[in-house]
Amino acid sequence: MKKHIAIIGAGPGGLTAAMILAHRGFKVSVFEKDSTVGGRNKAIVLKKGANRYTFDTGPTFLMLKNVLDEVFEEAGTESKKHLKFNKLDPMYRLSFDDVVFEPSSDHKKMEAMIERIYPGQGMGLAKYLAREKVRFDRMYPCLQKEYGSARELLSKEFRGALSHLSIGRSLMDVLRGYFSNEKLALTFTFQAKYLGMSPWECPGAFTIISYIEHAFGVYHTEGGLSAISDAMAKVVKKNGGSIYLHAPVKRIVVKDKAATGIELADGEIVPADDVIINADFGHAMTNLFDDGVLKKHSKKNVAKKDYSCSIFMMYLGVKKRYDMPHHSIVFADDYKGNVADIFKRKVLSKDTSFYVRNAGVTDRTLAPKGHSALYVLVPVANLTGDIDWASVKDEFRDIVLDAIEKKTVMKDLRRNIVCEKIITPDGWRDDYNVYNGATFNLSHKLTQMLFLRPHNRFEEVDRVYLTGGGTHPGSGLPTIYESARISANLISKKYKVPYVSKNTLV
Repeated sequence: MKKHIAIIGAGPGGLTAAMILAHRGFKVSVFEKDSTVGGRNKAIVLKKGANRYTFDTGPTFLMLKNVLDEVFEEAGTESKKHLKFNKLDPMYRLSFDDVVFEPSSDHKKMEAMIERIYPGQGMGLAKYLAREKVRFDRMYPCLQKEYGSARELLSKEFRGALSHLSIGRSLMDVLRGYFSNEKLALTFTFQAKYLGMSPWECPGAFTIISYIEHAFGVYHTEGGLSAISDAMAKVVKKNGGSIYLHAPVKRIVVKDKAATGIELADGEIVPADDVIINADFGHAMTNLFDDGVLKKHSKKNVAKKDYSCSIFMMYLGVKKRYDMPHHSIVFADDYKGNVADIFKRKVLSKDTSFYVRNAGVTDRTLAPKGHSALYVLVPVANLTGDIDWASVKDEFRDIVLDAIEKKTVMKDLRRNIVCEKIITPDGWRDDYNVYNGATFNLSHKLTQMLFLRPHNRFEEVDRVYLTGGGTHPGSGLPTIYESARISANLISKKYKVPYVSKNTLV
């Protein structure tokens, strides 16, 4: 009889594990509380009259496309059969108070741009690319391994990467070694916010994230990145797996410290040989186990962990197209102060940084002709602060729109908005089950990485596995896909099911 794997959550991690395991012959059942698949990688659709606007809920940058290609291959198909990819150039626009910069993964173009805007700094790019390639080549295999035991820290992969971790140095420390101009160095660091850390505190090893963009490029999928989840769901079903929508899970059934199945919100008990959790980590630990089952990850200990920032999201249906790149990041005039407001003081900044995705310039499927589906993301403090979002939501919306109209070409944005949706940190917690509203999950400080991050093979309850941003190797689509592949490989090895995987370390 086929082993039955119950998967909680049809987000990117759950769907990746499902399509791989179903292809390997397991009986796979995915249980999703929502009406559609994707989790924070699903589409949001707004309508105004006959007009329809489509947005991604969360991720909008597709990096390390090869990892996505590989997990589709391990599910018995090819990503290009299901998705249309567009490599972006420029990758995005970065705007400071006095400089606009449009990074490219074309290295000659990028070096010439640096030299034109920051004379004398162009030669730093070649050094950055060469040095960070070595770091990536040594570190990425570490992210593909399981860390169920501290012994893995003695593996040849980890020993080979140890000298490349830049221990004791921040992201800005490392980048100043390539670029002496502060603003130029900052253009390679904005991703640190989404790791839950300031670039002045984020471990220097995470320079590999900006390197990944420059080495491999940034992609968009037609229809939005939510199309990836839709494609995965189709592959799950084609491979024989089942996906149950409107099926929230109440708890994991545990007997003798091992999972025996799940209980749905309607009381139905679903027996399973193994359970994969793709729910938000903090939410899962504090809601899906009976009291007393967990000790290391008890409610008290989960509350003590360090979490990423949250985001204030605006999805705007707009009756105009704007001449802006696909991705734009605008830095606050006092960027360091803005970062401190988010991570230290946990208050709202009146001078805020923000990101706008203007996907209509490359994807005409998301909004009617002549219209735009604008995605506006503003990093803000998570809910461990004291911001009363019910009372400040409208005021902060105005602050953000003021900043957009002042600092971008969208000078008339307000009067062209025809429909909108806003998600505050409270909304992430209440509607999306995101613990502390921390949309990028646990932060990525060194004491919450590798063996010190929650394990893919859950360490407290047997027959339970984790996928998603709250487990190893971390948040972001490529690493979430890797977490799912690690868990799928661990389950396959457990039952001696033969498989071929590009990840040869698990």
